[in-house]
Amino acid sequence: MLILGIILLILGAVLNVPILYTIGGVLAVVGAILWILGSMDRGVGGRRHYY
Repeated sequence: MLILGIILLILGAVLNVPILYTIGGVLAVVGAILWILGSMDRGVGGRRHYY
């Protein structure tokens, strides 16, 4: 999710499409939060790992 968010952020900036930029930012933030919680060995939503 983090990588998808970063890709959408880059595409939104390059193509000058604000909705891609916004969605990419949200996905990047959510992905970063899930990554941090996963690195602390905390299960999110009943799951320990997201593949």
